[in-house]
Amino acid sequence: MTVEDVLAEFKAAGALLEGHFILSSGLRSPVFLQKALVFRDAARTERLCRALAERLSESGQGPFTAIVSPAVGGIIPGYEMSRQLGLPFMFVEREGGEFALRRGFELTGADRVLVIEDIVTTGLSSRECIAAIEATGAKVLAEGCLVDRSGGKADVGVPLTALATVNFPAYPADQLPEELERIPAIKPGSRGLA
Repeated sequence: MTVEDVLAEFKAAGALLEGHFILSSGLRSPVFLQKALVFRDAARTERLCRALAERLSESGQGPFTAIVSPAVGGIIPGYEMSRQLGLPFMFVEREGGEFALRRGFELTGADRVLVIEDIVTTGLSSRECIAAIEATGAKVLAEGCLVDRSGGKADVGVPLTALATVNFPAYPADQLPEELERIPAIKPGSRGLA
């Protein structure tokens, strides 16, 4: 699956939005990928995750014993990736502002983990997720994501395999281009949910 194929899936789902968006990272962008609109279609989600599973298999990373994703955005692709790869799935969620395994999820020092994200911009959520996993003694071997919107610049701390790598512009709030300054900003992401 090419970058164009992945973006076509987002467009077909009405999930490639243009405007002025506040990303989960706090950066501003004229482009937002509303992956929830992609994930409401199980067949589309399966196609994307199957292609990512194939790409990860070709990368030679692994073998993995578990898949972990950060809540909220990574839950659906993480679950589908676990189905594609036949691995147990769990997710971290915020507890007191920090990611942690909850709900009876456990990892041990014997676990070799694949982190699955939806979209990577700066890699902050990924690094926080990886830190929570490593605090259990498990080893994170790699991360996969549907879209790396940093153009390959995000450092998540482990090898990152993206189904699509794009370079959508993103700006600090105090460095906006004029065209974004004229548009009211909206925050459609999930960071900050209780």
